[in-house]
Amino acid sequence: MIIKNAMVFTERGGFKTKDICMRDGLFIDSEMAAADPDEEVIEADGLYAVPGLTDLHFHGCVGYDFCDGTHEAFRAIADYEAANGITSIVPATMTFSEEKLTEICSAAASYKSETGAILCGINMEGPFICPAKKGAQNGQYIHKPDIGMFKRLQAASGSLVKLVDIAPEVEGSMEFIEALHNEVGISLAHTTADYDTALKAYNAGARQATHLYNAMPAFSHRAPGVIGAACDSPHCRVELICDGVHIHPSVVRTTFKMFGDDRIILISDSMMATGLTDGDYSLGGQAVKVVGNLATLADGTIAGSATNLMDCVRTAVKKMGISLESAIKCAAVNSAKAAGIYDKYGSITPGKIANLVLLDKDLKLAGVYLRGKKYPEAE
Repeated sequence: MIIKNAMVFTERGGFKTKDICMRDGLFIDSEMAAADPDEEVIEADGLYAVPGLTDLHFHGCVGYDFCDGTHEAFRAIADYEAANGITSIVPATMTFSEEKLTEICSAAASYKSETGAILCGINMEGPFICPAKKGAQNGQYIHKPDIGMFKRLQAASGSLVKLVDIAPEVEGSMEFIEALHNEVGISLAHTTADYDTALKAYNAGARQATHLYNAMPAFSHRAPGVIGAACDSPHCRVELICDGVHIHPSVVRTTFKMFGDDRIILISDSMMATGLTDGDYSLGGQAVKVVGNLATLADGTIAGSATNLMDCVRTAVKKMGISLESAIKCAAVNSAKAAGIYDKYGSITPGKIANLVLLDKDLKLAGVYLRGKKYPEAE
């Protein structure tokens, strides 16, 4: 298949009008495609062509949660995500017992991505967090960082866990980071850590900050906390939820100035209500009320989002003043790098999996291509 005259997002982070060639599920160079007169040709003049997005941190959609731990749930989630231009997914677990987390990891290990977005990993958001900043996590199952427990879960997942969250001030955290930072990405999350503690964790090997500004101390001129420590750690990437609820547009713009678009990962943090109407849902076994794109627990705590990642990209560009180039970089490139899958996903490069999204000038979907084939349910 040849897609002609698209404005293609390049590995340099800009757009260039050129053709895209796909064969046998991979991107190929134009010379290979030109040699075959039977290639299907699609005219894409006036359309943006971007890599399929990777959501590194979300919980569910269309009435399903990744923690349901069933192939039915995984398929429904994968179909919705692909239909909205998110072609590779790293869903997040919630804070549960080791038994429950083992069931989820085992189900993911046996799941085959035959339809919809490709399951590329697991983001273990709980249970190694601080009770004082648990947010929408279930405090009943919070657990001190446990190297043995993590290794058991990683074995059950078939090594699918790409990221594990940790509160660095909790007893055992530094030992956990030092022991495992070469085996799995470690992100600071749900924490009361001050600047010095967070910086120590980043120096020990942690490399990310989970949903920046949320479930952590505020950034201030005398107490910069996790946010300041992340900014001062050049290897650290930070997650941002650009749903228009979690973070004020001015703070989003300021964060881009602080970190640059090389170090920001756009995430959705979406929960099961995403793609459905207002109503009563659940997250991590706790009741959630959804009105518009605001999801809250009974006490008013924000409980994830009700917005998919592509809509977060649109919000960042249209309502927050972030360039399309930066938004795509943060939602497709940086996320794939953070998940350790950039060798196969995240750019329109010969040899990589041919996951592609066409967008019109208004950023509406004009087509989703999954493994080189048009995804029929694309909205």
